[in-house]
Amino acid sequence: MSLTLRGHRESQLENALTAEMKRQVSPYEQYRDLPEEELFREAGVDTAGAERGGYSNYSYWGATTRAFFQNRVAVLFLIVIVLLLAFTFIQPHLPNQKQPKTIYNDERGIQIINRQPDEEFWFGTNSIGQDLWARTWAGTRTSLGIGFAVGLFEVTLGTLIGLLWGYVRKLDSFFTELYNIFDNVPQTLVLILISYILKPSVGTIIFALCLTGWLSMARFIRNMVVIIRDRDYNLASRCLGTSTGRIITKNLLPYLVSVMALRMALAIPSAIGNEVFVTYIGIGLPTDIPSLGNLVQAGRLLISQPELRYQLLFPVAVLALITISLYIVGNSFADAADPKNHLR
Repeated sequence: MSLTLRGHRESQLENALTAEMKRQVSPYEQYRDLPEEELFREAGVDTAGAERGGYSNYSYWGATTRAFFQNRVAVLFLIVIVLLLAFTFIQPHLPNQKQPKTIYNDERGIQIINRQPDEEFWFGTNSIGQDLWARTWAGTRTSLGIGFAVGLFEVTLGTLIGLLWGYVRKLDSFFTELYNIFDNVPQTLVLILISYILKPSVGTIIFALCLTGWLSMARFIRNMVVIIRDRDYNLASRCLGTSTGRIITKNLLPYLVSVMALRMALAIPSAIGNEVFVTYIGIGLPTDIPSLGNLVQAGRLLISQPELRYQLLFPVAVLALITISLYIVGNSFADAADPKNHLR
């Protein structure tokens, strides 16, 4: 009796399920009579969503900063650069400091020429009685200003032109011809011509160095962009409708930061070296403007006199410290900024 009742209930349940399934309308039948414009709609482009990765808490700059500060040698030389730059501005305001352009005389009114370093003149005096301590730091301030201005301009303009040159195919032929025009004129000749045409000054040196200094940076960035522009993630970004500017800033620039940092670090001492060169050939800054170029040039003329070599030693030591520090800091930051070193 119990089995008969259970079978009857199962039969009723099956009949109810069958009837319910018959009453349901399939999705195709439900939307079959609707017009096509109501069946489909534009999905739209979500730029932020298209570029959102799986690791939302990852910060490229945070990882770069952490990797850089783990290098104690690089941090040490970064501190050296910061302190050196700060001291060039603080030094004139310290007590008992002499003026870099003033000619000093002794009690008898005679110029204190070529005095060896002592308690009064820490770096000694030059051939006309000027304090080399004050002139060295004033010259360092001038040369660092030239170096940073030229380096920043070269990296900014070179990176911008290199990105457009490498990524926008329609501009490739234009920038190639522009590069060929500027590259066929030697930079040394440009420096000499600009220095002869314009009045020798800090602005003239910066203008002459910036005129062609961006060429090598732009070519290098262009070659890097050509290598990575057609990789899968860039193709996927273009298919998702991501704008060219966002692709350049989000997909390309992280791979170029390391190159930019290193080139910037090398451009600064290179600009200082070029300033020293044009001063060496006699068309640089006027002698009344303290710079490392003028100091090195003046000290070079006294290299054959052992008792006066200190006039070359001090500016060369400062120049060497700047060059070594910038190279180590730039190279370390380039390694820290390389996305390949962020993989775990």
